[in-house]
Amino acid sequence: MSTNTTVSNALLPGTRAPEFSLLAAPGQQVTLSELEGPVVLIFYPADWSPVCSDELSMFESANTLFNDRGAQLVGIAVDSVWSHAAFKADRRLNFPLLADFHPKGEVARSYGVYRDQDGVTERALFVLNAEHDVAWSHVSPIGISPGVDGALRAVEALS
Repeated sequence: MSTNTTVSNALLPGTRAPEFSLLAAPGQQVTLSELEGPVVLIFYPADWSPVCSDELSMFESANTLFNDRGAQLVGIAVDSVWSHAAFKADRRLNFPLLADFHPKGEVARSYGVYRDQDGVTERALFVLNAEHDVAWSHVSPIGISPGVDGALRAVEALS
């Protein structure tokens, strides 16, 4: 499967996804190896920004389509768990938002999508197969939402 990576050193298809364990809420860790089936990692720059709000709302609207194909959505940004909790409630998101907060951007760096010059992540998508290898990756310009179609097609190609 091809990749549409345009910028950064984002992991390419065929690469083993780096393991991580991040907070989804105070006292609640999410560990990649504990997630079953395909996983869609949605790296986004920041809670509360207009483009990120729209992007995550689009993924929430398509969440059932991903779930019906056995895939789980996971958002990752450098904001704190408290910011994520408020943002998630405000946007009515039903998938976890993980805090890549301390050390800041460590997971984003391991996926090749941390923007050192800005202190945020790239706007990047990774579709991981059931074995958690990268099946598809895409980096969008930071001000443009990639939508859900590419990630959904990548998940459908896994079945």
